[in-house]
Amino acid sequence: MAASSVDLPASFERHLRAENKSARTVQTYLEAVTQLAAFLQARGVDLAAARREDLEAFLAGLLARWKPATAANRYRALRVFYAWLEDEGEIPDDPMRKMKPPAVPEQPAPVLSEELLRRLLATCAGKDFDARRDRALILLLLDTGGRRAELAGMRVGDLDFEYGVVLVLGKGGRERALPFGNKTGKALDQYLRARARHPHADLEWFWIGRKGRVTASGIAQILRRRGREAGMEHLHAHLFRHTFAHLWLRQGGGETDLMRLAGWKSRAMLQRYGASVADERAREAHRRLSPGDWL
Repeated sequence: MAASSVDLPASFERHLRAENKSARTVQTYLEAVTQLAAFLQARGVDLAAARREDLEAFLAGLLARWKPATAANRYRALRVFYAWLEDEGEIPDDPMRKMKPPAVPEQPAPVLSEELLRRLLATCAGKDFDARRDRALILLLLDTGGRRAELAGMRVGDLDFEYGVVLVLGKGGRERALPFGNKTGKALDQYLRARARHPHADLEWFWIGRKGRVTASGIAQILRRRGREAGMEHLHAHLFRHTFAHLWLRQGGGETDLMRLAGWKSRAMLQRYGASVADERAREAHRRLSPGDWL
């Protein structure tokens, strides 16, 4: 059967799932392939027949409309796709083998300020169920750098107060322990006591609400609402991950320890957060040494 007559994206998806890629990774890769397929269709070319110039034109179009990071993200996904096609014998040669990724200007990771964090915690300083839950959630995100999906998958039995850790399933189904501090432990304990009196207390899932389990999208809604109350639009869980890494490095935490805590395999993310800390250190030095202040 000719490669053009089969559903290559569907086969690619089965390959990714067989490799135990995370749901988010699968979604990201398939989005890139789907976008490329639509672009190629307008040129009268199918995925297996695409040449280097077709792929370069696709990426150039992305760069004209989106940020370089978006084009780089699509490039990485398509590199995996075309390497897979060649390995499977669907194409004779990988058209992306000699292509270079789009240049992405280095940008420090955005982090939450101490003032905003205090305002955010002030929005859930009450003693009602929602306040106890949301405060525990915010502190756990900040204190562990855990991903939204990891925290959404927590069960009651995953929390261990004796060792001060919560067990989560990270990318690729890898289990890891997220340590938390005393203040976060206190907030978690307060939430658990409130949770014990909740109508859905019998659920195994750790985070619950009026309709039952709080999913990853539910966590996103909680954060957006609390963010608006604190005066910040579009608050999302990954900002806490950024902030956790930034504060860890700023306070002298080890890079190897941070990689293990954050669940990173590559040092690329360290470089990004290192730039954020370096920028802050440079600003503090300028406040001390400002040439203009000498006059």
